[in-house]
Amino acid sequence: MNYAAIMLIAIAMDMAFGWPDRLYRRIGHPVTWIGALIRWLDTRWNRQDHSFGMRKASGALAALLVIALCGAVAWLVQAALPPGWAGIMLGGVLVWPFIALRSMHDHVAAIIPPLQAGDLPRARREVSMIVGRDPSQLDCAGVARAATESLAENTSDGIVAPIFWGLVGGLPGIVAYKAINTLDSMIGYRTPRHMAFGWAAARIDDLANLVPARLTGVLFALVSARPRAALAAMWRDARLHRSPNAGWPEAAMAGALGVRLSGPRIYDGTTTDDPWVNGACPDPRAGDLGKGLALYRRAMAALTICVAILAALWI
Repeated sequence: MNYAAIMLIAIAMDMAFGWPDRLYRRIGHPVTWIGALIRWLDTRWNRQDHSFGMRKASGALAALLVIALCGAVAWLVQAALPPGWAGIMLGGVLVWPFIALRSMHDHVAAIIPPLQAGDLPRARREVSMIVGRDPSQLDCAGVARAATESLAENTSDGIVAPIFWGLVGGLPGIVAYKAINTLDSMIGYRTPRHMAFGWAAARIDDLANLVPARLTGVLFALVSARPRAALAAMWRDARLHRSPNAGWPEAAMAGALGVRLSGPRIYDGTTTDDPWVNGACPDPRAGDLGKGLALYRRAMAALTICVAILAALWI
């Protein structure tokens, strides 16, 4: 089956419709279904009275179970699709919820007007929709920085990586990846509760994003007005980031925009002393966030063209 054509149809549907609120209220979203399974396992298997080693083993088993179950269901569904273009069209509809080009754009775009107007409380509310850190302590530069970082990282996690794994494995590939990513976002934290139980989820997510994160960084650089600066920042500073993968798209975007990203931030009331990425440059402002969104649009257009070429060449 032409997986690239399936991805292309899903991209077109997402850009046209996103995931409508009316549909979400009616049936939820496949990622929330996966999340419900993860939450159920976390509640029952992540026992605080168990040893560190037992919780680590339980977490690894839970992660593998979620990934295998989601992948298996998707494989059975894909196997039942009719041959030819009918199957490709149905496959595109099924993949549609797992790609979030429009949602990412709309969430970031909503932050720009209050930033430009100096409405910090509203800007903080908007950025809280896409970041995990505490926004109540952020100034305008901090909000712009957090939003730019989230745009860069989530382009990789929410768009490039799902499409990459969809091209590799079709519906089972993209669904298994979203299971991995959801596991990491729910339990892959270094908190007392999830340090052991979420260890395997975090490591699997690191492996799954190894290639897509670097592809995203290169994509940002190639479509930017400053490709050399973006590539140089990515090569020099990506490894400074606390994440083995997020630093690549973030550093590329920082170099492309001529701003600094990462640096100290607050999680769960604790300030982390993270190093700066492209640290010689200033903090981003509202205008830089707008430029970052324009860079994102160009990158997504280039990605769509690449998928279309693959679909045309698919044998």
